[in-house]
Amino acid sequence: MQYVSTRGSAPVLGFEDTMLTGLARDGGLYVPESVPQLSHGEIAALAGLPYEEVAFRIMRPFLGDSFGSDQFRAILARAYDGFGHAALAPVKQIGANQFLLELFHGPTLAFKDFAMQLIGQLFEEALKRRGDRVTIVGATSGDTGSAAIEAFRGLDAVDVFIFFPLGRVSEVQRRQMTTPVEANVHAMALEGDFDDCQAAVKDMFNHFEFRDRVRLAGVNSINWARVLAQVVYYFTSATALGAPHRPVSFCVPTGNFGDIFAGHVARKMGLPIDRLVIATNQNDILHRTLASGAHTKETVRPSISPSMDIQVSSNFERLLFDVYDRDGAAVARQMADLKDQGGFTISQGALERLREGFASGRASEDETSATIREIFETTGEILCPHTAVGVKVAGETADPKVPMITLATAHPAKFPDAVEAAIGIRPALPKRMADLYDRPERLREVPNALPQIEAAIEGSIRA
Repeated sequence: MQYVSTRGSAPVLGFEDTMLTGLARDGGLYVPESVPQLSHGEIAALAGLPYEEVAFRIMRPFLGDSFGSDQFRAILARAYDGFGHAALAPVKQIGANQFLLELFHGPTLAFKDFAMQLIGQLFEEALKRRGDRVTIVGATSGDTGSAAIEAFRGLDAVDVFIFFPLGRVSEVQRRQMTTPVEANVHAMALEGDFDDCQAAVKDMFNHFEFRDRVRLAGVNSINWARVLAQVVYYFTSATALGAPHRPVSFCVPTGNFGDIFAGHVARKMGLPIDRLVIATNQNDILHRTLASGAHTKETVRPSISPSMDIQVSSNFERLLFDVYDRDGAAVARQMADLKDQGGFTISQGALERLREGFASGRASEDETSATIREIFETTGEILCPHTAVGVKVAGETADPKVPMITLATAHPAKFPDAVEAAIGIRPALPKRMADLYDRPERLREVPNALPQIEAAIEGSIRA
């Protein structure tokens, strides 16, 4: 299995090098040269299997010879050992043919744990074998950062620096990043919004002298291994509801586009997905793109669903690569226009392919709160605001004859202010996190300037 860049001019790599590299040297994102196909029988056989076994069968063809089968099974067992639900990703019904896929039972109460816990184990195995060490940098709108810190804290071969927008994450999200005591993890509050954090990370990767000097690696959803790990729960949930004998649909609260792109990969592998629905909050660049064909940045507006407060959805580049028939030069031109001019227009043929595969919708702040309230009153379920965005859009776009699964991306206790404002109840953290508000914090504020950011990293790397 080989991997190529979406911009067409970076070296072709195997899985392990793709994982450790993160962003391609031409600025693009790595994707597999081809996507393995599963037969109807192979998909049907996944129904009822333990999550770890499904993960093995889905991901193993993408690994090439990077990890042996027994080794990979052991990695999966360690990665998912700390989840708080035996099913890992249970499906729960909330209405007629409407379901939630609960992805918040991991160590940091968000869907990012499914990928990050796995990546931590994969990195450890690969670096141990190579006798190497790396510096991991990541940008987060809230959940990626805490999941990365949890996955890599205390590892000898890794220093981790997570950048989050100062004052624009929830208190729980911030404290999950700033309270770990291990010396190899660093929470960095950047002056700006998430797009500024993400741009800083990409600028570091494109500053090759710095990148090579500190042996930079990335664990944002720019890392293909992150996307791959998320493909698994599309199969577990779909087969639980009757696939491949009937189609299913998914609605995904969307910020950086990695989670829904994983659904796109699952569909390419053969999973009968009827609709993939992009659900956006008031920062609705992806919804506007599907409606008009113009992908144009606007100012990020802070919301009660902060993990979706994004105008540059990095993984959308991976989808553009597919809808442009894998023309890396065309993707590179559009990414240059996005950076230099603030946007681009998708060609008519590519737009038609995009609309064939995806639908979209948006939820305002008031609609998000109203959905939290409605679902609580009718089912007793408490939704986080991101999940509420998805549920609202799912209700508007679902075919009543096809099961619609909304990805419940985070535990409501990560966003207690928004939930309390909607239903008058402040959701409690799980017992294992009950003292989170009492733990001392450790963070560093940095300006949105590349030289100062790089200096802060180099000054903190362990010898």
